[in-house]
Amino acid sequence: MIVTLPPDYRPSDDEEFMNPLQVEYFRRKLLRWRTDLLKEADDTLTSLQNGGLQEPDLTDRASAETDRALELRTRDRARKLIGKIDAALERIENGTYGYCEETGEPISLRRLEARPIATLSIEAQERHERMEKTHRDD
Repeated sequence: MIVTLPPDYRPSDDEEFMNPLQVEYFRRKLLRWRTDLLKEADDTLTSLQNGGLQEPDLTDRASAETDRALELRTRDRARKLIGKIDAALERIENGTYGYCEETGEPISLRRLEARPIATLSIEAQERHERMEKTHRDD
């Protein structure tokens, strides 16, 4: 089914949750985010391939190495994020997107807007974090 989104569309609590417009809105949002991350990764790869460490000064070389290591860590986080985006897109395809994995209740639109890869409602996420903290303190 092809859904045409109005250019200024924003999901609203006044509509049916995860109606076709909302689903399409979040699908596009996730796809844009994924495309941006992949472009940044390509730019990083190009930069790393072109920019050998030619700095004659030891301090400059150390600084360049630090920048390079930071960029690689950032790209690794982006790689993991792309996996989460792909999982969210899969949930859209199978009709489970927007619903808490723990309770089956809808995840708030505000939470999905802020974190479109969310799999838990705020309440379930808070419980999860409390449990983690309790087990970590043991």
